[in-house]
Amino acid sequence: MNLTLRIWRQRGPEDRGAMVTYDLPDVSPDMSFLEMLDVLNERLILEGEDPVAFDHDCREGICGACGVVINGQAHGPRDRTTTCQLHMRSFNDGDVIDVEPWRAGAFPVVRDLVVDRSSFDRIIGAGGYISVVTGSAPEAHSTPVPKPVADAAFDNATCIGCGACVAACPNGSSMLFTSAKVTHLNLLPQGAPERETRVRNMVEAMDAEGFGGCTNTGECTVACPKGIPLTSIGNLNREYLRAVTRR
Repeated sequence: MNLTLRIWRQRGPEDRGAMVTYDLPDVSPDMSFLEMLDVLNERLILEGEDPVAFDHDCREGICGACGVVINGQAHGPRDRTTTCQLHMRSFNDGDVIDVEPWRAGAFPVVRDLVVDRSSFDRIIGAGGYISVVTGSAPEAHSTPVPKPVADAAFDNATCIGCGACVAACPNGSSMLFTSAKVTHLNLLPQGAPERETRVRNMVEAMDAEGFGGCTNTGECTVACPKGIPLTSIGNLNREYLRAVTRR
């Protein structure tokens, strides 16, 4: 495959960025998208140019480190697929591919395709934990949890914090991320002691980071590689209303 890549290049947070065009021949359809960028970077290094900076770690769709906007879509054209698990067979010979970083005020660009997502860490730090002292691991059946509740908690716990929901949202909202973190703990008995303080603190931290408001467009759920449902946002709203009225 012969491809034309138009990639966002930006030397630093205070620099002006621009799309730079690269021709990349002989791309194997079996490469992952990140492997394709590796090949481009090897060429750029040999030519004495700066390689394209991008985030990655596990390359198994688990860690949430990877993530770019590909042809206007967070993580690219395949549903429930992270950038590292997107393969070049999803594209055609001769395609022009635009590659950009997440675009959100709360995710400032660090360099090229790398953005600062530490705002997510601060939201988690505000309440994404439990303080129950359990000692040794208890028996799995010692605290019964109904299966529908356990399933819903697990579905929300699969959020990897990649930020695709924010990048896809026209308002730059992080409601889907925050709702997943709140929901998976608040559903379980272990999370009950901090149920109300958790949701208040995490929503306040989310607002303080400058994320936009949710207007229920649903683009976040479409972009989410783990399929976190829109109902989680409804649950967050209920939990927050309950917490502030019981204050």
